[in-house]
Amino acid sequence: MDGHTMGVEEEFLLADPASGATVPLAEKVVPAAAVGLPAGVTIQRELRDSQVEAATGICTDAADLRAHLSAARRAVAAAARDHGAVVVASGSPVRGSGGAVPSSLPRFAAIDERYGEVTRDYEACGCHVHVGVTDRDTAVAVVNHLGPWLPTLLALSVNSPFFRERDTGYGSWRIVQQSRFPGSGLAPYHRGHAAFRAEVDRLVECGVLADAAQTFWFARPSPRLPTVELRVADVASTVDEAVLQALLGRALVRTALADLERGREAPPVPSQVAAAAVWSAARYGLSGPGVHVGLSRSMPATALVAALLDHVREALASTGDLAEVSGLLDRLRSGGTGADRQRRAAASAGPAGAAAAVTLPA
Repeated sequence: MDGHTMGVEEEFLLADPASGATVPLAEKVVPAAAVGLPAGVTIQRELRDSQVEAATGICTDAADLRAHLSAARRAVAAAARDHGAVVVASGSPVRGSGGAVPSSLPRFAAIDERYGEVTRDYEACGCHVHVGVTDRDTAVAVVNHLGPWLPTLLALSVNSPFFRERDTGYGSWRIVQQSRFPGSGLAPYHRGHAAFRAEVDRLVECGVLADAAQTFWFARPSPRLPTVELRVADVASTVDEAVLQALLGRALVRTALADLERGREAPPVPSQVAAAAVWSAARYGLSGPGVHVGLSRSMPATALVAALLDHVREALASTGDLAEVSGLLDRLRSGGTGADRQRRAAASAGPAGAAAAVTLPA
């Protein structure tokens, strides 16, 4: 059934425990971590050799998802420890490698060649949520509905305030880095999967995408799975925050499906308002203003979170997730985002403290 299943992909950084600099150990850590995992959980390489990606299996409830996320994180942290490294759950490295060598994997090496300096220091890590939607036209219609709410998901997730040991002033420097790629941001409005695929193919033909699997939009029909994929969030510093992104993502998809069943198509989102909303979320997270896409005006990010919860309340209640999501949001409001926690740690222990605050326990 559409809107029932979910899964999460998490990207992490491998770092030296003493210096905090990222280290190119993925070739060793990935095979060591991919042993004895729950069925469906996988560990794989990412663009940089200082990154690993952990993916859950197909889950239908928060308990299974949490178990998959926890098992994958434990496995990656243990494998990294055995190779003299730690795993950092941050959207950007507090202290990067200072310039990565081209990837040893052919597709990633081709991406490095295409984008040049843009990928040289691109060690960005996100949290991708997949929600089952089998029909491709329906998936595109759902993506149209998601656009106005994606900046708020980003604001909830901001977890990359540092770059090269400096506080950037942004909650999500990862999004700023990603904006340098062609086509980053909210997906344009498409009327059906044929129109969506035609636009992707045009970008490939124009030479700005390596292939049809490499769009940079924050939500899309997955090119390889029968899912809608939400890709706006920074990697979560905790399992609870990853669960929150997944439950809210599934609820947004279910709400969109319900609207489509009632014949309610999403209106196109003004591109400049969308860009303003993404920028504000990346800049301020939950601690400042955001942009209400539907009203085209500024309002507190906390008010946008309340509006998001109201929007998906019925969908959350239908899956039994309303109380859990409400509790997770309360905890996030009181404890702050990952960016907030990194900054608090840095205030007392410097950049090393920021990295330690989001390092997975081995």
